Amino acid sequence: MAWASARGLLVVLSGLLLAGGCTAPVAAQNHPAAARVVVPVERPVFVPATAPIVAVSAPAPASRLWPFKRLFNVDYVDVHDIGGRYELKATWVVGGRTMQLADAQGRVRLKFEKGSRDLEIDGIRVFMGENTVFNQGSLHVSRIDVIKTIVPLLNPMEHAGQLPAPPRLIVLDAGHGGIDPGARNLALHLDEKAVTLDVVLRLQKLLERRGYRVILTRGDDTKLAVAQRTDLEQRAETATRARADLFLSVHFNSASPAVTGTETYVMTPQFQASSSGGKDDVVDRPFPGNRQDFANVVLGFQLHRSLLAGLKTSDRGFKRGRLLVLCFSECPAALVEAAYLSNPAEALRLATPEFRQQIAESIAAGIDAYSAVLAAIHPAPPLPAEIRSVPGAPIPHPAPQAGHNQSAAGR
Repeated sequence: MAWASARGLLVVLSGLLLAGGCTAPVAAQNHPAAARVVVPVERPVFVPATAPIVAVSAPAPASRLWPFKRLFNVDYVDVHDIGGRYELKATWVVGGRTMQLADAQGRVRLKFEKGSRDLEIDGIRVFMGENTVFNQGSLHVSRIDVIKTIVPLLNPMEHAGQLPAPPRLIVLDAGHGGIDPGARNLALHLDEKAVTLDVVLRLQKLLERRGYRVILTRGDDTKLAVAQRTDLEQRAETATRARADLFLSVHFNSASPAVTGTETYVMTPQFQASSSGGKDDVVDRPFPGNRQDFANVVLGFQLHRSLLAGLKTSDRGFKRGRLLVLCFSECPAALVEAAYLSNPAEALRLATPEFRQQIAESIAAGIDAYSAVLAAIHPAPPLPAEIRSVPGAPIPHPAPQAGHNQSAAGR
């Protein structure tokens, strides 16, 4: 009896910690809980639905348990409970199948579909780790998806303690190189390795003009030298050695000629399936990239939304993947697949300098939006009076916190 009581207390305590977005292992989020606990908190601070998203600076709300139920051996949260916490009205779009959450102005913030891993957040297609399920007259979303995806995007202030300061040093990775051409369009004589390098060099100039420091994993048509690590791990290691604040890998896709659009990837949370799944998806293993789960989702969403807005491409989804450059990155990291070299129309666009410049500008805008969210959560201290009084004095960036970006990732 004493052991059972102690065990129950540990379960409740672990749930309380996880509700606040702590860095405890995600495994604990799948333990059953005996009660639906509600703790009073401050009114949440929303991220506006309009681009660019900029979080409002305000005190982070206290931690609360998400009420959940065990379904199909996974903890699920009722969509009505998500709406209730954030003052969003839940309505059926298609009875028993599609449900949406809208704000007081009628703007649809989230849309869920029964049996689907897809979720729409502000009209952007986002992939979750588990299917949405129907139970007792409502739709339910896995608790890990709520904590690791929905909350950081709706109200990042709730995870302020897990989000870093705005980035200053960025590592850009042009995918492939040297003897590895990547995807190819033989009709247009386009190799992925050449297009990624061109975009990254354009992006470097844009970011440096904005005041970021930039390091490249490769600045010419070479393959990274490999010692003990694979080429992909070594790309992430470049960011680790430099103590970078952000790692971004640029790629272009290949599939059947009819497929078009833009995809953006960040690291898959532990114990969840990657968007593409597969037998090699090691769901139980924690990777360094999982230390930045909350920052990754904010970064990836801002990049994906900016690319869609700037390129007018179809939305292939903001996805999760255990790609090597994402698994072993030691800072917030993302990988973008901006367009399809295998699609004749998109390849023709990629063959033009104008479209490659558009890609670079869209990525830069996404990084700016990510930085703005973090800056609103971690505002820079006011300048000393002696600096403010000097006309034209440079405005210093906030110094990065030591060790604040210890996380991981790959392709």
